[in-house]
Amino acid sequence: MVFKRMLGAFGVGAPSVDTVLADPRVRPGGPLDGEVRLKGGDFDAEIEHITLGLVARVELEHGDGENTGIGEFTRVQVSGPFTLRKGEDRVIGFQVPVPWEAPISEIGGEHLAGMELGVRTELAIAKAVDKGDLDMVAVEPLPSQLRVLQAFLDLGFRFRSADLEVGYVHGARQELPFYQEIEFYPPPRYAGLTGEVELTFVTSAEGLEVILEADQRGHFSGDAIGRFHVGHEEALGTDWPGEIDRWLGTLAAHGPGGYGHGDPHGGHHDDHGHHAPHQGGPGWGTVAAAGAAGVVGGIVAGEVVEEIFEGDDEEDGGGDW
Repeated sequence: MVFKRMLGAFGVGAPSVDTVLADPRVRPGGPLDGEVRLKGGDFDAEIEHITLGLVARVELEHGDGENTGIGEFTRVQVSGPFTLRKGEDRVIGFQVPVPWEAPISEIGGEHLAGMELGVRTELAIAKAVDKGDLDMVAVEPLPSQLRVLQAFLDLGFRFRSADLEVGYVHGARQELPFYQEIEFYPPPRYAGLTGEVELTFVTSAEGLEVILEADQRGHFSGDAIGRFHVGHEEALGTDWPGEIDRWLGTLAAHGPGGYGHGDPHGGHHDDHGHHAPHQGGPGWGTVAAAGAAGVVGGIVAGEVVEEIFEGDDEEDGGGDW
């Protein structure tokens, strides 16, 4: 899309930029390909650099409250200095590596409500920098992740909400400065045991760490943790409905001690806080690495979220996930 704020940043007659993605749907660990198309303005312009950043909507906890912000988690310079002549058309191809820990935002062609991701193009001319409009990106689950997600449906769970929390998962080899929580309502058979179950993936080229957190009810209160370490191929052959069902079964007998492969105990993440309930939607229906170097661009909070992610109504229910 053409930058809507280009005139404000560089003046009337400045160059325009349109970033076009070859395919806006990607998977963790895969490439995001596309072109940056520039159109020269009414004068020659000295371009200093063109940089692409993957950004996401994230939740920041402040004491007892929360705020929403934008986090940039991958940044790639696709062009160094050059002169864009008056009226010149120029195309610059790019390939941005999608981190293995990139959060899932679409499953089976359906948007996962609460998740917003995109690629933002930054153009620098004569010391002035314009961070233009966002091109939305949909991250689909890996086959190994999809098997775990499908297991919740097979057990009768219903999707509740998803978000990104700033922080780190305790005990995991995490690269990004945030983690994703996918929350489920339990079916009637588990309703007296847990109010909800949260799923977090910490993914690498080698495999998955699957982290489950149950909000316990009844005699045992508190959060119970389950951790599973599996390779991608192993995950495809794992009986996930059985594993999840057995883990939940241990909660009634043993309380919030935890269960799982690898490290069965220990916290889910640091400074965990509970969230206000979201509007519950229907079930899911049919569910069809390199480059991540920690915090690159920091977090931008407040109204900037709505300015960047235009057209988002922030509803948790309805037709979305």
